[in-house]
Amino acid sequence: MQTQNENKKNPNPKVKPPKFNVMWIYLPLLGLIAYMYFVGYQGGDPVKTEWYKVKEEMIPQGDVEKVKFITNANKAEVTIKKDSLGKYKNLFGGREPKYSPHFYFIVSSNFDSETQLEEARALLPQEKRFEIETEEKTNYFRIIDWLIFPLLIFGLWFFMIRRMSKGMGGGAGGGGIFNVGKSQAKLFDKDNNSKVTFKDVAGLEEAKVEVMEIVDFLKNPKKYTTLGGKIPKGALLVGPPGTGKTLLAKAVAGEADVPFFSISGSDFVEMFVGVGASRVRDLFKQAKEKAPCIVFIDEIDAVGRARSKNGGFSSNDERENTLNQLLTEMDGFGTNSGVIILAATNRADILDKALMRAGRFDRQIHVDLPELKEREEIFEVHLKKLKLDKNLDKSFLSKQTPGFSGADIANVCNEAALIAARKNKEYVEKQDFLDAIDRIVGGLEKRSKIITPQEKKTIAYHEAGHATVSWLLPNANPLLKVTIIPRGRALGAAWYLPEERQITTTEQMMDEMAATMGGRAAEEIINGRISTGALSDLEKITKQAYAMVSYFGMSEKVGHISFYDSQDSGYNFSKPYSEKTAELIDAEVKILIDKAHKQAIEVLESNMDGFTQLAELLLSREVIFSEDMERIFGPRPKKDGEDNLKQEPAQSVDEPVDTTGQNMEPLES
Repeated sequence: MQTQNENKKNPNPKVKPPKFNVMWIYLPLLGLIAYMYFVGYQGGDPVKTEWYKVKEEMIPQGDVEKVKFITNANKAEVTIKKDSLGKYKNLFGGREPKYSPHFYFIVSSNFDSETQLEEARALLPQEKRFEIETEEKTNYFRIIDWLIFPLLIFGLWFFMIRRMSKGMGGGAGGGGIFNVGKSQAKLFDKDNNSKVTFKDVAGLEEAKVEVMEIVDFLKNPKKYTTLGGKIPKGALLVGPPGTGKTLLAKAVAGEADVPFFSISGSDFVEMFVGVGASRVRDLFKQAKEKAPCIVFIDEIDAVGRARSKNGGFSSNDERENTLNQLLTEMDGFGTNSGVIILAATNRADILDKALMRAGRFDRQIHVDLPELKEREEIFEVHLKKLKLDKNLDKSFLSKQTPGFSGADIANVCNEAALIAARKNKEYVEKQDFLDAIDRIVGGLEKRSKIITPQEKKTIAYHEAGHATVSWLLPNANPLLKVTIIPRGRALGAAWYLPEERQITTTEQMMDEMAATMGGRAAEEIINGRISTGALSDLEKITKQAYAMVSYFGMSEKVGHISFYDSQDSGYNFSKPYSEKTAELIDAEVKILIDKAHKQAIEVLESNMDGFTQLAELLLSREVIFSEDMERIFGPRPKKDGEDNLKQEPAQSVDEPVDTTGQNMEPLES
């Protein structure tokens, strides 16, 4: 019976009653004070007047009900009859007062109250006469009134300090303004463990092996210690943005049966001096108490940037103090047995050398962009949540997206679902994914953009020039798709098939440069003049030519010399070569670009019929594909030693070299 009664009182036992909040007291109190002071006069304090007005106006009219003399205050209080209050509304703010007395006047010590009032009352008829009282009193309300304002100020101050101390002392340190130096790390343990495991991390097989060894050591330490081995003190995850470094750390938190502290590098940075170092100390103190455990610092470059050698400009740098404390805690005189540090960054080149040495981060785990097989695995993970067409080839999607990171692939899947929903489809189809890739790489189509017929013709021949040269040169990236529909900042675009290779030969780079110059060469041949549409092309081949001469040693006159600084220390204030060498480099770059330009013109002039046919087809259809190229020019010439495995398309726009898939540049007009 008791249970039934309890259920009737609380029909939904899962719904917890609201917790007490101090605002429940403050808000009504502030409302009451505001009502008392700002609503207006409600007849509390009497209005000051003079004795002659009372004697000559109020008493003769019979409006006075009572006059009370306060002997110890030298004043008299006047109470008006209820029937007569309407006459004095203008003195009370336009409304009748609710409380008495209504008026008061000051009297001197020589004022004979009894005589004056008796004479005034004697002149009135019996029904209009008023009462006369004498009283001595102390105004306790006035004392309380004087205390309200200080108490209100103190209450507001206490409330603000309390709220501020909670905000500043949050995290593991709890409330209190003096806990600002406490660590902000989030703790994941058995009670609130992460739900992400290594099964949720597609690809990254080599990185998972490295990290899983650390997890395995924490679970089975005797397996390694019996042979005299020691677990690495730290591991640094390095790689481009979006490759899954933080996700890998979340998987470690989900797999490990030990406490896992997670914090961002920016959480150590604070406006107060010494707070960063204090938070580092507190973090490692908590970690030692829960050892064995793992500490993960995301974006460690926020505090791990290389320290300045010029102390004059930063004699008390808070970031450097934080880094010094971090270095001391990781491998100083103190021991951190059982505490393993994981960190992630995409700026490993700017980290301090002392932070990177063995004993602090013994391992650097490179998390690179996924390869073909890894992209297919990543697609498998993200496609589970989508309603897909049964005929969709998932391997085709991985071949379509070379250079895409895991975050890019997740974005492709999401965009494809949005596009399918926009078209009121029941399933996500292959074309939706192709549209999503085009949308991410190049931006939205702008069919409403106003382009004159002459400009459209120039754009068509420009893009046809790129397509023709890239198709006919064996070492250039083959074409996938060409369009003259404006997209993003580009007036026209060409999608290529960048080959996923680790090294590039001189012949490949020269053919790619010639394909890039195909647009400018086409304008010269067809229009007899050039335009600004080749700006992005010229920028790319100039950078590529300078890289060939000054970085890769691909010039006979300059020789096998590289001026590339892999350390990128930032302290070189002059060129590492003489002015004579600079002139030689400029001359060699011009020779390479002229050679690529000449080669592009030769290819177009020797295949003029196909080039013109392709441009006219592009003008009429606005979009052409590799099938159209093969129908016009025939199969592409094969490279020496090329195998029969056909790679499926990826994309590049006016950029044969870049394999990131993010290389769409505008064709300016």
